[in-house]
Amino acid sequence: MTTLIYGGRIVNEGRTFSGSVVIDNGVIADILEENMHPRGNYQHTVDATGCFVLPGIIDDHVHFRDPGLTSKADMESESRAAAYGGVTSYLEMPNTLPQTTTIEALEQKWQLAARKSHVNYGFFFGATNTNASLFGSLDRSLVPGIKLFMGSSTGNMLVDRKEALDKVFAESARLHLPLMAHCEDTAIVNRNMQEAKATCGNDPDIRLHPRIRSAEACFESSEKAVELARRHDTRLHIAHISTARELSLLDRPVTDQLPQITGEAVLAHLLFDESDYDRLGALIKCNPAIKTSADRQALRQALASGLIFTVGTDHAPHLLEEKQGGAAKAKSGMPMVQFSLVSMLQLVDEGELSMERMVELMCHNPARLFAIDRRGYLRRGYHADIAIVRPHAGWTVTKNIIQSKCKWSPMEGHVYNWRVEHTFCNGQHIYNKGVFAHDSKGEQLLFDNQ
Repeated sequence: MTTLIYGGRIVNEGRTFSGSVVIDNGVIADILEENMHPRGNYQHTVDATGCFVLPGIIDDHVHFRDPGLTSKADMESESRAAAYGGVTSYLEMPNTLPQTTTIEALEQKWQLAARKSHVNYGFFFGATNTNASLFGSLDRSLVPGIKLFMGSSTGNMLVDRKEALDKVFAESARLHLPLMAHCEDTAIVNRNMQEAKATCGNDPDIRLHPRIRSAEACFESSEKAVELARRHDTRLHIAHISTARELSLLDRPVTDQLPQITGEAVLAHLLFDESDYDRLGALIKCNPAIKTSADRQALRQALASGLIFTVGTDHAPHLLEEKQGGAAKAKSGMPMVQFSLVSMLQLVDEGELSMERMVELMCHNPARLFAIDRRGYLRRGYHADIAIVRPHAGWTVTKNIIQSKCKWSPMEGHVYNWRVEHTFCNGQHIYNKGVFAHDSKGEQLLFDNQ
């Protein structure tokens, strides 16, 4: 099928310009700038007048709970939520049931995604204290990298033995596989929790969560990860950075070469600070914890300065009843993939970063960091993954809009000024102004990790 998207403003590779995009057989056949007029007959046309045309968003950090935890989310529901939000590719984490720490479990996920995922998919292989010897058996063209939990979080995949950490970092470096690390010092977190329980009872108030999963716990673990990466020459991506101090550990990009040490920010730490616990309680409980307004502002500034390399969601649905309680009992995580693009566009409106930089953080840089084949850019010959968004189109998040299986969001009641109008995935028009193509299927992402 041939498709013409015309009349919009294209945002791509540091530029914004009027133009048209031609899609043929699932790939971008041409990009015509404003003085070039499309010719020929097209089977499908989309008028993007008044809209911005972006590469499809690549979310480098999601938990879709499939297999094993599908009462709260699954690949079908969460990939549908992604499509509604202009997200066309995702990289999913290994803490499912079974954990993605064996070749067999990884193959099971690929099979599930081929049947259920509406958008493109890739799965991290999870590190444990004993499985680094398996890394060499991975097909590196099918795996974005290794996920390492250097702090205990959902799924109990903590790697805490010195010799095991050395092996994980060394094998990742030898195989040229990026290593994405969750960094919180478990000993510090456990000590803080014991002290909070001694003072406040078995389920301390949710407002103590950032004191328990503290800035110190984050920095100590991130610093250790960076030291290991430097020693083994491992490409390290620190997940969901939540403190200003951790930013000092990152390499600042100075050329077109990838930095060795990069960092991800996620929506929770960009949108909220600790004052929001009074309003939203455990709905915004996540690991690492949402911290101070100064930390949030430092992270926002790092978006524009180049210190932060990617923006993801850490999309992590739970049932609403699991989000009840305080710092000990309430589950950590929130569903955000449907609202990532419009939330970042809100920060653009607030002057925190430019539209071009937002596209770099959410499209170009994830594709570069994980060497994703022909995604993340609007280029001839690339897969036609495209999001079309309209400004000045106010709408309110209501429960009936939420596509995630858990059917709640901390953004419920929030008014957005931007609207995702169209999502194309591999040239398929899978989301069209509220109409979703339920028979749509994504593709397995390919990686050039050689």
